[in-house]
Amino acid sequence: MSSTLPTLGQVLDEVWAKSVDRTGRSGHAERLTEHSSATWAAARTVADRIGPAGVLADWPSFWALVALAALLHDAGKVAEGFQRQVKLPGHRWGERHEVLSLAYVDLLVGGLPPDDRALVAAGVGLHHRWLRSADGSGALLDLYPASAAWERKFGHDPDPPPGQPAGQVPLRRHRAVLAWYADQLGVPVPADGGRRLWQRARDQFAGLRAAWEEPVDAIRGLIGVLLQGAVTLADHSASAHVALQTHLPLPGNYLSGLAYPPYPHQRQAAETDGHLLLIAPTGSGKTEAGLAWASRQLPAMPGRPRVVWVLPYRASIDAAASRFRQDLQPAPEETTADIGVLHGSAALSVLADAVGEDCAPTASDASRANSRAGAMRLFAQRFRVATAYQLLVGAIAGPRYASVLLEQANSLVVLDELHAYDPQTFGRLCACMRLWETLGTRVAVVSATLAPPMVTLIQETLRHPVALHRAPAGTAPDRHRLVLDELPLTAPASLEVFRSWLTEGYSVLLVANTVATAQALYTALAPTARAAAHEADRDTAALLLHSRFRARDRSTIERRLLARHGERRPGQPARRGGLVVATQAVEVSLRLDFDRGATELAPIEAVAQRAGRVNRLGRHPQGPVPYRVHRGESPHPYQPESLDAAWSALAAAPDPVMSEQSIEHWLTLAYQTDWGRQWDEQARHSRDAFASTFLTFTEPFNDREEFLDGLRESFDTVEVLLQDDKPEYERLTTGRDGHALLGAGLLIPIRYRQWRALGSTGTVGRNHRIPLIDAPYSGETGLDLSPTIRKAATVPRPVDTIL
Repeated sequence: MSSTLPTLGQVLDEVWAKSVDRTGRSGHAERLTEHSSATWAAARTVADRIGPAGVLADWPSFWALVALAALLHDAGKVAEGFQRQVKLPGHRWGERHEVLSLAYVDLLVGGLPPDDRALVAAGVGLHHRWLRSADGSGALLDLYPASAAWERKFGHDPDPPPGQPAGQVPLRRHRAVLAWYADQLGVPVPADGGRRLWQRARDQFAGLRAAWEEPVDAIRGLIGVLLQGAVTLADHSASAHVALQTHLPLPGNYLSGLAYPPYPHQRQAAETDGHLLLIAPTGSGKTEAGLAWASRQLPAMPGRPRVVWVLPYRASIDAAASRFRQDLQPAPEETTADIGVLHGSAALSVLADAVGEDCAPTASDASRANSRAGAMRLFAQRFRVATAYQLLVGAIAGPRYASVLLEQANSLVVLDELHAYDPQTFGRLCACMRLWETLGTRVAVVSATLAPPMVTLIQETLRHPVALHRAPAGTAPDRHRLVLDELPLTAPASLEVFRSWLTEGYSVLLVANTVATAQALYTALAPTARAAAHEADRDTAALLLHSRFRARDRSTIERRLLARHGERRPGQPARRGGLVVATQAVEVSLRLDFDRGATELAPIEAVAQRAGRVNRLGRHPQGPVPYRVHRGESPHPYQPESLDAAWSALAAAPDPVMSEQSIEHWLTLAYQTDWGRQWDEQARHSRDAFASTFLTFTEPFNDREEFLDGLRESFDTVEVLLQDDKPEYERLTTGRDGHALLGAGLLIPIRYRQWRALGSTGTVGRNHRIPLIDAPYSGETGLDLSPTIRKAATVPRPVDTIL
């Protein structure tokens, strides 16, 4: 009785890349040929996006090599062990398919020059795991030492473990896959030459090791990381079935679309080619100037540049993203512009989960598929608002974050209110600016307060000229009368001043340096604000804004805040009523406007920025309004020396009426102190140390993820989940429809030291990244850590390093 052999097409139909649950498409397994073809096409889209930008212009073969690596990256999934893994629930192969893929690199592109072949091999072999790790934690060199049993792993095993096949790649399957790849490349089907696949994989892995294990030229290492990032990004896009967008919400010649005559500094920004430093008063259209600069750069850049708007605080990021969605151009058939947002642990978790897959079908497969889709949604848009943390993560590089680094190539990065960072973070960002420049990216820094040492450091860091423009004197009217007070904001006499303002019907902004102080002020003054309000306004008569709210509660507060205390319109009464107590979250990008204001003493830039939320546009009928600066009982969370420098500068003001010239004078005086000189030294050291440790890429494929915790700690923030919110978080983030980003609205950022002092009741989320805590919480006042504040204050602050 004869049997009919399956055709090559039928053989290929049975070779899967992803199981039914892993595709993200219900009921549909994805064939290897489907996924390889989709990744190959996605690589061409990535090439169209980045183009020959920066250093890539000197590597004309780069994108052709990316395409080859993208096509072949999963060829090793022909192995029977892998096929059983994706088809049989609970079955694990135990080997890495990408290592076997190297055999097909040898067969199909082995004739490339050695340097090019080494790059393709890196893109194929390292798209999931590091080459080498310091602690033997599963990097490829740990799994496949020179003594590895290559034939048993990838060829024939005469005594296989239970459930595993004796042979890994049936001859007919191999020939079908090889013929398909050759056809895609338009080359003859290569002859095996008497060498087994396992031998080719072994030898190519040895070549990979020889090419990348020891330190390499820094530029070659950077090219390797960028190629790896391109392959990973293409793989994300193909796996998630989420295409990279081509529409940019920012129109060309942006300035011509303004509804008012542009300011001189806006015209200067719109006429600048290359890097920009812009210093202009709050309320004078810095954002519009930054957008005008970005639109100016577009025609001279290759590919499809992305705009990345960088802000220091979560609240300012969400507010800016909302503003851009309303003000910029939507894609055809859309009603609002699609703006990407990158902040917080949830986004980082999505990026990590999208790459760190183990290929074994489990109950969480659907969630993993969603993570890939989520990661692509984070990358898809051409206009994004992000934190510095998310960009610095790209410096870690490696399989998880190389795509983050690649996406910083051929971009327009606008750093908004760069002054808000400590000298260590400022220095790291300067180091990144130099790398961005190498990647063909252009940088703009826009701020109302940029001290002379900051300007000098940026200009010295970037290799190409940096245009410096300042708004001319008189751009903003005089808006404030400065009052210095030695008493704290919470002193009885201070509270009486604020109560009198509220009783008289003024809208009042009070800015505290710590959440605990803000909560105390709110508790003391909210009853007065409500009593003075009309009955219809009492729900928003008193609002508290700080970082320690659930993200979704904070969003609700911000909406109420902007609706109640938006920029003053001509003709509005002098007394608009209402109280807002806030922390640093109000310093940037929230277009708020109050009749009266007071702040705790803070670094000089913060004092000026907070004033920008009081009589913001100078339209108050009473002219310059009182703005009080109070000494605090404690310098926390700032250095005492920075506050002393600020106080001495403020006390030296020649006139109680604050002007933009007064602010420039304060900045100069504050940074001429010993503290200012120390600030400059710390920023320079941080820049140089970060660049030499992370941005040289001489060891591009070594495991550096140990530094992620240090990076997070250096930002002094960790996101936590309330114990009581755990059931809802798990419902939102697990299962077929669950996703880490859906649970992000429940997360609360707190200081790293406070978390360490508080302790956690456990962890939750993918890879147990989110700590659980048990502490009092209110949607009105936020997380109450008062029992832990004293304990946290006794924990020594870690000695700062490059991270």
